[in-house]
Amino acid sequence: MTNLTDLTMAQALKGLDNKEFTSEQLTQEHIDACIAARPLNAFITETHELAMEQAKASDERRAKGNAGTLDGVPIAMKDLFCTKGVRTTAASKILENFVPEYESTVSQNLLDAGTVSLGKVNLDQFAMGSANTTSAFGNVISPWKANDGANVDLVPGGSSGGSAAAVAARIAMASTGTDTGGSIRQPAAFCGITGIKPTYGRCSRWGVVAFASSLDQAGSFGRTVEDSALLLQSMAGFDPKDSTSANIAVPDFTSGLTGDMTGLKIGIPKEYRIDGMPVEIIKLWDDGIAMAKDAGAEIVEVSLPHTKYALPTYYVIAPAEASSNLARYDGVRYGLRVEGEDLNDTYSKTRAAGFGDEVIRRIMIGTYALSSGYYDAYYIKAQKVRRLIANDFTNAFKHCDALLTPTAPSAAFAIGENEDDPVKMYLNDVFTIPASMAGLPGMSVPAGLNAQGLPLGLQIIGRPWDEETVLRVGHSIERSANFTAKPQLIGKMAA
Repeated sequence: MTNLTDLTMAQALKGLDNKEFTSEQLTQEHIDACIAARPLNAFITETHELAMEQAKASDERRAKGNAGTLDGVPIAMKDLFCTKGVRTTAASKILENFVPEYESTVSQNLLDAGTVSLGKVNLDQFAMGSANTTSAFGNVISPWKANDGANVDLVPGGSSGGSAAAVAARIAMASTGTDTGGSIRQPAAFCGITGIKPTYGRCSRWGVVAFASSLDQAGSFGRTVEDSALLLQSMAGFDPKDSTSANIAVPDFTSGLTGDMTGLKIGIPKEYRIDGMPVEIIKLWDDGIAMAKDAGAEIVEVSLPHTKYALPTYYVIAPAEASSNLARYDGVRYGLRVEGEDLNDTYSKTRAAGFGDEVIRRIMIGTYALSSGYYDAYYIKAQKVRRLIANDFTNAFKHCDALLTPTAPSAAFAIGENEDDPVKMYLNDVFTIPASMAGLPGMSVPAGLNAQGLPLGLQIIGRPWDEETVLRVGHSIERSANFTAKPQLIGKMAA
């Protein structure tokens, strides 16, 4: 029998339908792979016993002919989604022992679809980071290695680094992620897999630990565009419990995966050709443009003039919202509590012990931006610029159906390489943040390798609620790029 961990999720579903193997067999092989890959530190909490119970129940449903759309496939859940009875930490010390009594809407939707949960995967603490190095449970190691002989451990990207590493390493068939400024797309690019952030409001945020409420959006990772589409299909939908959830019908995201772009106009934003961009990123982008032309698309240049303001605007708005959201962690109602001499001292000691350096940095930035005398100068002005950024995209989409850009300005870098320079770390999201600011759907698709044999991704950005076109373009790029490289560490990890 074929190694079941080599199958895509779509292939596994077909195999389960055809009774070529059972969900218990499929799940057990992935559990074995998870155990072997523990040195990657992708998981914070493993739920292998629960997974086998779910797999057995899936096989029973299939025997009765009432299987769900994703019945029996083992996935990983980013440890930002609350899961009833299963520890949910947000990779933080302050929530280290938090066990929710409720299920997030997204994870419940996936349970209803029949997925099998292998556990909760690692991330940057409270989703704040671009390298998965700020987790209170240690950093995730990418399954990829550069071919330069240095044998240096690389970052998987962030914040959804555990989600991306688990899929790339073939220890989960797919995974959930959240994207605030690029936290699905950038790790997908670094790990050589696909990842999609849908339109803001497409997936419910209810039960997702909040970072920046006007930006956070759940999305999916898969080894292929089809797998990402399949998982997103079951995640999405209106939720009356979330006031930002849109009551818009969810289309069939897989229906347009034809590999063809005939009739589409693909916009190339001139402002994304930033100074100092590595030659290999420029070449990848040019190759992607050629792929789009060959697939029948018309290429048009568009302008997004406020792009240069997106990064600084994001790092006013997101920390401001984080400062407000994280005020709830005070050591009184739940989570870590460090006793002090009085209530204020308890607050101070609890938060100092429970939050990491990056979280504290963003809380301080956000509190400053919201403080008296600075609110108008920074936060209100940032919101006005955000509107201008959104207007740029609206104008661009008058001339094209989707945008094609690089996903990240570099391939994965060594763990610790940029730790002493927060601004350099923030620049990892320079290509992904603008779409987040406008609430648009965006996807990363692996399209090539750099000189060191590391994955590089192309980003597709679409109109609001037009994930279908994003996926269609992504699937065409995927087919043309024919990215078949595998991480070197697959099968080489020792338990």
